[in-house]
Formats: sequence, C-alpha cells, structure tokens
Amino acid sequence: MENEKEKKEEVKEQQQEEQVEKLEEEKPVPAGTSDDKKTKKEKKDKHGNSKLKEEQEKLLEQISKLQEENQALLEKVKLAQAEVVNYRKRKDEETQNMLKFANQDLITELINVADNFERAIKLDDNDLTDELSKFLDGFKMMYANLMEILKKFGVEEINRVGEVFNPNEEQALMTDSIEEMDDDVVTEVLLKGYKLNGRVIRPASVKVNSK
Repeated sequence: MENEKEKKEEVKEQQQEEQVEKLEEEKPVPAGTSDDKKTKKEKKDKHGNSKLKEEQEKLLEQISKLQEENQALLEKVKLAQAEVVNYRKRKDEETQNMLKFANQDLITELINVADNFERAIKLDDNDLTDELSKFLDGFKMMYANLMEILKKFGVEEINRVGEVFNPNEEQALMTDSIEEMDDDVVTEVLLKGYKLNGRVIRPASVKVNSK
C-alpha cells in the first residue's frame, strides 16, 4: 500500500512540474526585449562611425591647412630667392658700371689735352719753318696715339654732321641758314663731344640749321 501511495505522489509531482514548464513556455516574452538589444547595438555602432567620420574630417582639415601653409612657405622661399638673384644682378651691374666709368675723370682730362692738340695741328704748316713743321708733325703723332689710347678705354667721338640735332648728345651754340638743308640738322661741330662706354661725358657743341 505504501508503495502505491509513493508512486501516486511521484506521478503527481511530475505532472505538476510538467504543468509549470508548460506555463513557463506559454509565458509571453516582454515586448521589445530582443529588439531593444539590437537597437542599442545599432546606436552604438552608429555613434562609433559618426565619431570616426568626425575625426577623419578634422584630420583632412589639418592636412589641407598644412598644405596651404607649406605652399605659402614655398612662395616666400621663391620670392626670397628671386630677391637674392635681383640683388646680385644689381650689384654686378653697379660693379661693372663702377669699373667702366672709374677712369671718367682722368679720361675727361685727357680729352681736354686732345682739344689742345687739335688746335695746334690745325695750324697751317705752310707758313712754318722746317723746325716748327717737324715739331707740328710730332704733335700730330702724339695726338693720334692719344686718340688710339682713349679708344681702347671705350671713348668714342660724337660727330653727327648732316644728322638731325640730338639734345641728348649735342648742345646748339650757333645756327646756320642753309636753304638746301632741312631745319634742325647739324651743320658743323664747333667742339667735339665724347662718349665713354656709351655714356655721354661731354656733349658736342654744334651749329644747327634754322631757315
């Protein structure tokens, strides 16, 4: 009897457990539990992506700024290099001009000496004695040598007879009235003008036609 009773109780307990399990299975799952977990994960991933994108944009801005600064520095370097080159050119030109015209004062004095030689050799040697004539020949030779030396130093005469008057190279001291010649044409050089390496160091004194 006791065995049968125990057996009935075991069966009863088993049935109760089965009912509990069945109720647990049939118990409704709270709404949104699974979806909430999924949404939270998506929000977390989205936040992470947004932050990464923001950091990338900041990095790109920094790179762009650095590139602009680098370009500005390159432009400054190029400008500085150009200024150095121009400075050297100016200095070279100044040095060359200084060398070209370093002897200008001396050349001017020698030109004055040449003027005196010219006045002497213009004398009519027909009226001179043989001794004075030989002396004059020596003057002519010295004059020729002096003019050759001046030429080697870059000196050239300004002689523009028959050409239109140029105020940059000539000064008009007198006028002529020659009908066959146009106005403002140089008719005669009264005193030679000279250039030194292309620069006028003494303008020519001339007569200019004016009808």
